[in-house]
Amino acid sequence: MISQPQWGEQSVLREPEKRKKEAIVASSALTHALVDHLNGGVAQAYVNQKKLDTETKILQANASQFCRQTTQWLKLVDDFNTALKELGDVENWAKSIETDMRTISSALEYAYTKSE
Repeated sequence: MISQPQWGEQSVLREPEKRKKEAIVASSALTHALVDHLNGGVAQAYVNQKKLDTETKILQANASQFCRQTTQWLKLVDDFNTALKELGDVENWAKSIETDMRTISSALEYAYTKSE
């Protein structure tokens, strides 16, 4: 049998060991809690990054489509301007022909009146 003084010594020796084990368990729990907390933030950042990537692709597609559409509009406006210029040229040509015809008509009338 163990005498009373030896039993007290053993409990004194066991106490630091017990506290050491408790500290290890507590630090392990704290480490797991911190890792879980950080992983939650990392997971949220990953989800946000995926959303940003998706939105970026959509925006890029929309910008491309807008660029194509704008190019088509510019071509239409350019074609319209060309048509207007051609109309202006036709109008000038018609005025020139009209002036020439009036001159010819006047000359013919003058020649006709002189011959009578």
